[in-house]
Amino acid sequence: MTASSPTAPESVPQLGGTPVHERLRAAAAVLAPAVMARLVEQLPAYGELPSEQLRGEITREVDRGIRAFTETLRTGELPGEAELARISESSARRADEGVPLEAVVGAYHFGAQECAARVLAAAGPEDLPDVLLVQHRLLGYLRLVSCAVAAGYVQERQAALGDEQVARQELLSRLLEGGDPQAAADRAGLQLPPGYLVLGIAVGPHPDELLPGVNHAVAGRRKLRRLRNELQRRTDGDLLSGLSGDSGLVLIPSDTPPTGLGGADRDRLAELVDQLGLRCGAEVVVAAATAAPEGVAAAAQLVCEVREVARSAGRGPGLYLLDDVLLEYQLSRPSPARDRLAALLAPLDHRPDLLDTLRGYLAHGLDRRRTAAHLLVHPNTVDYRLRRAAELTGLDAARGADQLTLRAALAAHDTARRTGEHTG
Repeated sequence: MTASSPTAPESVPQLGGTPVHERLRAAAAVLAPAVMARLVEQLPAYGELPSEQLRGEITREVDRGIRAFTETLRTGELPGEAELARISESSARRADEGVPLEAVVGAYHFGAQECAARVLAAAGPEDLPDVLLVQHRLLGYLRLVSCAVAAGYVQERQAALGDEQVARQELLSRLLEGGDPQAAADRAGLQLPPGYLVLGIAVGPHPDELLPGVNHAVAGRRKLRRLRNELQRRTDGDLLSGLSGDSGLVLIPSDTPPTGLGGADRDRLAELVDQLGLRCGAEVVVAAATAAPEGVAAAAQLVCEVREVARSAGRGPGLYLLDDVLLEYQLSRPSPARDRLAALLAPLDHRPDLLDTLRGYLAHGLDRRRTAAHLLVHPNTVDYRLRRAAELTGLDAARGADQLTLRAALAAHDTARRTGEHTG
């Protein structure tokens, strides 16, 4: 190893008898331009920045980084809190400008590597201990700086995403209220599309939510997160969603004005609904309608009603349009006839097992075995319950003349129960 300079402490690495930090200082005039050229060449995000910014702020940051690394080599001390805070602030500005995090971290790595390459080129075999010391301080410097860069970047992105999410929710609320959404769209940085596909979604429990000893809240959040991710992955544009608990609304922007859902559109949407169920591991019921932005409020009310009617009718998971539940939907509208129909099932108000069996039997095509499998009971139990319901109401689900009345009575009864009305 080359002997140390009389004035240099033992901890100062030297190459060829010259302290490494002095070599860096001597090369400072050419190091910053070399680092800038490498950034522009190898990191496209920096190459796309305005030339004024590159020549000004970015060049100054590179120069400060070189000087900070030089001090680390001279003293063996890593950057202090003030320098790390400055690095975090600079990283936050890059985040605000949309420069990817990997590019910001990469810029510091390229700068340090350029410095090391510049001075280590003069190293000989006898300088190996000093080369190792330079490498050790290089890694320590990059570790600390990378953490500061990530912290500043992530903090800025979280704040920006929070503001963006608030603006999106404001736009969703405005659309659902039926007011003029343009100002809210401008604040969200979104262009209002010609139309929206409005989805009313209900999600059943994931199996994990039914297991004892499992945190059901966590299982429920994971289920909704998978559903949202699958929706975003399989659709284009900026989704607006209000999903919580086991239900909610999703607005999918459309490049064309609303024209209803034709056969091909319906098939694609039905496939999407099936995939949502598979992805989140739960039964998913979706009601859908199309609307222009000014018609979203009415469409949202409609799909929520269609969704609840489909669920109350025991239709099972899948996609539902208004045309699929016309009878049940109409019978859910307030009228004296609806009240009389609902009252037919009043004797079963305290027998939910009988009501569920009637729903299942009608929904499964009068098939007692399929009904039993759905209810997780023996077919004989289904027979008993159907007989008991007939005794109490005078309506026999096995008799063709009573089946339509029972369907209508169930729709009216479930609507009255859902809205808190009485059936007596």
